[in-house]
Amino acid sequence: MSLLHTLEVDLGERAYPIQIGTGLLGDADLIGPHLHGASALVVSNSTVAPLYLDALEQSLVARDIRHDRVILDDGEAHKTLAAVETIVDALLERRHDRRTTVIALGGGVIGDIAGFAASVYQRGVNYIQLPTTLLSQVDSSVGGKTGVNHPRGKNMIGAFYQPQCVIADIATLDTLPDRELSAGLAEVIKYGLIRDADFFAWLETHIAGLVARDPALLAEAVLVSCRTKARVVEFDERESGLRAILNLGHTFGHAIETLMGYGNWLHGEAVAAGMVMAIDLSIREGLIDEAVRERSVALLEQAGLPTAPPAAIGVDQYLDVMAVDKKAIDGAIRLVLLRALGDAFVSTDYDPANLHQTLTTN
Repeated sequence: MSLLHTLEVDLGERAYPIQIGTGLLGDADLIGPHLHGASALVVSNSTVAPLYLDALEQSLVARDIRHDRVILDDGEAHKTLAAVETIVDALLERRHDRRTTVIALGGGVIGDIAGFAASVYQRGVNYIQLPTTLLSQVDSSVGGKTGVNHPRGKNMIGAFYQPQCVIADIATLDTLPDRELSAGLAEVIKYGLIRDADFFAWLETHIAGLVARDPALLAEAVLVSCRTKARVVEFDERESGLRAILNLGHTFGHAIETLMGYGNWLHGEAVAAGMVMAIDLSIREGLIDEAVRERSVALLEQAGLPTAPPAAIGVDQYLDVMAVDKKAIDGAIRLVLLRALGDAFVSTDYDPANLHQTLTTN
């Protein structure tokens, strides 16, 4: 076990640590302090469980924690209320009380489903995030957003509910498919675009090493990404203002995921294309110059990500789905735009004709 970094998400009584390292899943002393009762329910999926469930369960046994498991089908298509009901059924059938802990072992889908189930079971029980994908380690496991999809929109059913801790074991990225690693890099690149031009430049220098899974570089990327997200969440926990900048490209990307069918485009792939669309609109609005697009497209392509949306989606389809995005207010579609590399803001004050052109030409 090698604990490389620890940082705190400072939310007062809801504060929690993010611990980053290698070989952490089997460390009973690391997870133990965050288990406040004598029981736990581990939620994982059919892909992750065969790889990492044994190590986690051994650490629970070492702490004398009675535990059960729920293994869900893998994939975004299964991020539904039915999956939440499966978890709640297991909690009831196995008589878990309010001091139990739900442990999410998997990627962003598992973390979102398990966290939401924890938020509603007996009006809220503790949960722990053990993210096993790059995307979940740098984004979805941090900040307390939980939920499931609806056929008309992504993440439309959910709650803000903070975990007891996040334990990001970099070693789990060794088994991550290349496509999933690239999807995670989209969210890493996002942090450079919205908040940290120096980090963006660091990524340009080290992208080949990240794609090659250099563990030190991956740990650094996870640390910087989590630190950036933590600081934004501390300022705006429930996305009433600043936190919305974390959604650069997501309004476009969520529309792509919804319209193409959940799981056909990975979340990070849709976000990558969506970020290029947001950059295009920012250029049309006269906010940034073409050089930002050139650098962004080059970096995304080196990360193995798409930089254009699927051609099959029409403008009216985009607008219909984007109108029910969670950031929309009073019928206006709020979008995250760039004033400069590393400087994002949220706005409804853009020319609809420019948005139409972005949706038509990208």
